[in-house]
Amino acid sequence: MTTPDPQSPAPEPSKPPGSAAPQYQDRIYRSPAGLAGGVLLLAIIAWLGIDAVVAGEGRTPWLALATMLVLVPLVVAYTLRPAVYVNDDRLRVRNPFRVIVLPWGQVASLRSGFSNEVFDDSGAKYQLWALPVSLRARSKASRQETRAAARAARGDGGGRGGRGGRVARGGGNGVGGLGPGAGPEAPRRAESDRAMDEMRELLERRHGAEAAQGEVTVRWAYEIAGPAVAGAVLLAVLLALG
Repeated sequence: MTTPDPQSPAPEPSKPPGSAAPQYQDRIYRSPAGLAGGVLLLAIIAWLGIDAVVAGEGRTPWLALATMLVLVPLVVAYTLRPAVYVNDDRLRVRNPFRVIVLPWGQVASLRSGFSNEVFDDSGAKYQLWALPVSLRARSKASRQETRAAARAARGDGGGRGGRGGRVARGGGNGVGGLGPGAGPEAPRRAESDRAMDEMRELLERRHGAEAAQGEVTVRWAYEIAGPAVAGAVLLAVLLALG
């Protein structure tokens, strides 16, 4: 009796003829600073608003409720909501008040300046709110890359850490590690710039793929705009009656 080789891959289950390729989970890009700021702002609004509703007199509770109805959707829209979802077939951009789905075949370019933007083949531009540009982080990464290039040109590896140069602390695959195959002086990039580089690489590979064709679709986020508009109308009526 033979035993299975533990190194050999497990046999794949049979697939029915004509079945589509498996769809893998989207890669999601979001702003950690935006998420943290949004949670903090919502906590402050809830604290002040609930206090005004419970302890307020006269029209104060109603004004507090109307103000919360305006502010909460706007804070969610600009901090918690923005995200970019990426897979092999399309780019889905969730901005404060719109959701844009762009198949890779319709994406003309991804550009980074003072903001990160995607252009489709018709020339329309969509800003990536989930990937804000940090000029400070970009400048810091540029300085680190310049210093690394200077050390490499001198050939001294930075002077510390022995003949092989400075040794990075912690595991190579952990948080803040350089990753497998990267040298200790690998160039660093700002987070948003690295995300844009990954999407540009995917665009180059998938632009002509048959599964990555289709039409660009734009959907307005009425679930965000509706409550904010209703709260603004209610607040205006209360102020006018006062």
